[in-house]
Amino acid sequence: MTDKLKIAIIGSGNIGTDLLIKVMRSPHLTCTLFAGRNFNSAGMKRASQLGVPISDRGIEAIVADPSICDVVFDCTSAQAHIGHWAKLDELGKTVIDMTPAKLGEFCIPAINAQDCLLTGNCNINMITCGGQSSIPIAAAIGGVHENIEYIEVASSIASRSAGPATRANLDEYIETTEDALQRFSGARHTKAILILNPANPPIDMQTTIYAKIAEPDLPAIQAAVADMVEKLKSYVPGYQLIVPPTVEGGRIVTTIKVMGAGDYLPQYAGNLDIINCAAIAMAEKIAVARESGAGTPSEERKHG
Repeated sequence: MTDKLKIAIIGSGNIGTDLLIKVMRSPHLTCTLFAGRNFNSAGMKRASQLGVPISDRGIEAIVADPSICDVVFDCTSAQAHIGHWAKLDELGKTVIDMTPAKLGEFCIPAINAQDCLLTGNCNINMITCGGQSSIPIAAAIGGVHENIEYIEVASSIASRSAGPATRANLDEYIETTEDALQRFSGARHTKAILILNPANPPIDMQTTIYAKIAEPDLPAIQAAVADMVEKLKSYVPGYQLIVPPTVEGGRIVTTIKVMGAGDYLPQYAGNLDIINCAAIAMAEKIAVARESGAGTPSEERKHG
């Protein structure tokens, strides 16, 4: 394939650098810009070693030459994304937002990738790592029971896998995860908890989902969750159901674990791997849509 979708990555931290490795492996994507603020950062050095064009001008590198990319991954922070989106929207760019800024369309590829393409929304929000791991399960339960009183998700991740941007965005993480949980599951009340575990050796990411449902149909829930896990595994190979749905204390309880692919980050950083895998899956769907003549969401908006 010679006409790959051109990807720019803003943010040279762990998420951005891992995304770069995943983009380079994709048959549908090519990275034409890796932009940060410091040429001496580990991510910028890695990109340079791989022969990827780099810039220390951040988003201004795209503003200076909009033709450099078709789609932008914003791997900075929720606060920074607000300013970035204003500029990228003016340029007509499609943006896959890796921050919990929730300015765009919430996206869980296993659930609504096609809807995101059809709506032509140019700002696609990948929610949070905890959201990507828990919301598909919550949605599967919600597909069986419409009247869910309460859903709570508790994600435990290795402290080492939570970088400065993650720690700075904890409030946004909670709010965005809870909003998306409510939207996709239909639950009346939701709660999200994030635990940074300092254990050494570092733990793998684990997320437990609790759902309060009157008279739950456990076999139907188990079947729906099993189907959803298979959908997740198609783009997140390290996604595992380790505790199938059971009834415990009047609630449905189920637990999943995510192991990373080890592309750039350690395997225990499954929290970063799952959101990056989801973003790559969405970018590849945009690329395939363009190859079929549908165009990127931004192109659809221009012609719509």
